[in-house]
Amino acid sequence: MNQFNFHQKIDRENTASVKWDMTKAVFGTTDVLPMWVADMDFQPPEEVKKALEERMDHGIFGYTYAPDSTAEAIVQWLNNRHSWKVDKVSILYSTGVVPSIATAIQAFTEKDDKVMLQSPVYTPFFEMIKKNGRTVVNSQLKLENSRYQIDFEDFESKLKEGVKLFLLCNPHNPGGRMWTEEELRKIGELCVKYDCTILSDEIHSDLIFKGNKHISIASLDQRFADITITCIAPTKTWNLAGIQASAAVISNDQLRKAFQEEQGKQGFFTLSAFGILGMEAAYRHGEKWLDGLMAYLEENKKTAAQFIKKELSGINMIEPDGTYLLWLDCRRLEMNDDELRKQLLEKGKLALEPGPKYGPGGEGFVRMNIACPHEVLVDGLERLKRAFG
Repeated sequence: MNQFNFHQKIDRENTASVKWDMTKAVFGTTDVLPMWVADMDFQPPEEVKKALEERMDHGIFGYTYAPDSTAEAIVQWLNNRHSWKVDKVSILYSTGVVPSIATAIQAFTEKDDKVMLQSPVYTPFFEMIKKNGRTVVNSQLKLENSRYQIDFEDFESKLKEGVKLFLLCNPHNPGGRMWTEEELRKIGELCVKYDCTILSDEIHSDLIFKGNKHISIASLDQRFADITITCIAPTKTWNLAGIQASAAVISNDQLRKAFQEEQGKQGFFTLSAFGILGMEAAYRHGEKWLDGLMAYLEENKKTAAQFIKKELSGINMIEPDGTYLLWLDCRRLEMNDDELRKQLLEKGKLALEPGPKYGPGGEGFVRMNIACPHEVLVDGLERLKRAFG
């Protein structure tokens, strides 16, 4: 029996929740079950709540800095959980992975430079490249037997065109794919060969299902580490997105100084008091809670897979290696994306992320967040059936 109460339904409405309170703004209606934004409907570990409560009770919230103990907690976590040894001096902080992506683009590229990604992929990858006046280069992933693969011939040909920065999503969002050591080594060798810096978004790296292992590309070879900015955060793992805290691991002194210099230009100094405390408490005390979470998510994933296979012949669930996101292939329904959205909202009363948000290759797909109580998941699946069954 799971010792953590993930079954508990907690009312999140009227808490300025993007997921629950912005359905009208995003979907045009409030009469839907939101299973779109990638945060969880679970409270974080008690140790994290306690640390924040104690700080609140102290009552003074003056200027704060991240002490060595915060970096040491991250170092210990990466070593114990992922067998990756990093030096605490390599750790910088940011309010989030997306701001870190923007900072890396600004620090390591110039206007109109080429920045590569692999669609379908997390929407801000596209946005940060475009909003910073850089050129998007897409080496689109191939879906083969319901599993995404890298087209390495295309990948290398794009690098040859003078790509300065490559945005790697590992684990992959929205597909949930974990890249293997062999694949990561190929990526690393090619980026070294063509002098291309790597930003590896590993925000979902702790959310791994049984039988899979997360590997950070920077952990495989010092040459790869020397060209890589690895972005991690406690926010996905322990449902702390609202505290705005993340870290970037940058072992190369020159890259780290350039990243810091760009942060200085933006006026960034440090995290909030609650961001620092929440981050450290989660990395120090959150392992048992995370193990319980993954067991719970495993059951949710099985429930969804069985339901979709039995009740929704027109939908194929891409089996995720990690994350709490389901990438649903609806192309057999022979509907365009507007029709999919209309059916979901009007018949199913269900709010999911539309596939085209993730770029080329996302057409005909939707993304579903299963990090919710089992009862809510079953409700969502029944709504999916009403929309398309």
